[in-house]
Amino acid sequence: MAFVIAQPCVGVKDTACVIVCPVDCIHPAREGKDFADHNQLYINADECIHCGLCVDECPVSAIFPIEEVPPEWEGYIEKNAAYFRRSR
Repeated sequence: MAFVIAQPCVGVKDTACVIVCPVDCIHPAREGKDFADHNQLYINADECIHCGLCVDECPVSAIFPIEEVPPEWEGYIEKNAAYFRRSR
């Protein structure tokens, strides 16, 4: 089950989820060169081990299992995937 970061992260970019991720699959990192270029964080579904630690750590409840993304935020599924296609 992949996770997706959705609308509540936009403009917030709290990196608590990045800190607890055991496989470093949430980007951009605060110290990364493109952190300021994006208004939210993204989860790499190919690298995610589906541990769920990020879900509990997110202060704005922006992280959802892909099957549970609210209908109004389903566009964020593609937005997360697109970030990692561009960064390759």
